[in-house]
Amino acid sequence: MDDLAVQRGERILFSKLSARVVAGEAVALTGANGAGKTTLLRVVAGLTAPLAGTVRFEGVRGDLPNDDARREACHLVGHQDGLKGARAAGAELEFQVLWTGGDRASAEHAAARMGLTRLLNLPVRVLSAGQRRRLALARLIASPRALWLLDEPLSPLDAESRRLFGQIMGEHLARGGLILAAVHDPLPIPARQIRVGA
Repeated sequence: MDDLAVQRGERILFSKLSARVVAGEAVALTGANGAGKTTLLRVVAGLTAPLAGTVRFEGVRGDLPNDDARREACHLVGHQDGLKGARAAGAELEFQVLWTGGDRASAEHAAARMGLTRLLNLPVRVLSAGQRRRLALARLIASPRALWLLDEPLSPLDAESRRLFGQIMGEHLARGGLILAAVHDPLPIPARQIRVGA
């Protein structure tokens, strides 16, 4: 990220933001509500255009085209889980996993890892907020991608689920993955902090 500036309406949320995230690193985006943490994740994901600056993705052989990198190497789990309430939890997970390059076996493994197996026949709408969050996070395991963009990933999780997801994040980093997370609560793994705001 080089000299990024982001505007919402008439207000510039931040400007001249530069940072580099490398393989095996977690970065926690901190700042007040409305500072632009979620918007920054959307800029990196290619869903929002910055007012100024650039986002570059580097691979083994140098810069990668942004669209290719986003399509093949990024997962975005937003503050809202993006799940269909009427669909059975297992069918919803399978749909998302197949869409992002995984398969049925990897979806089943991810559901088991996240403690969701007994809930898979239930409609998503009857799950608790923490269960829905674990379902949304399960695709990170089921269809691996290098860069995880996470918006308040821990907010609805109980202590045991936070511990489990911390372990999963640690494993992802150990394999050379990257995590960029907008947070209010500290991540359960070592993370460099970048404060976002005007």
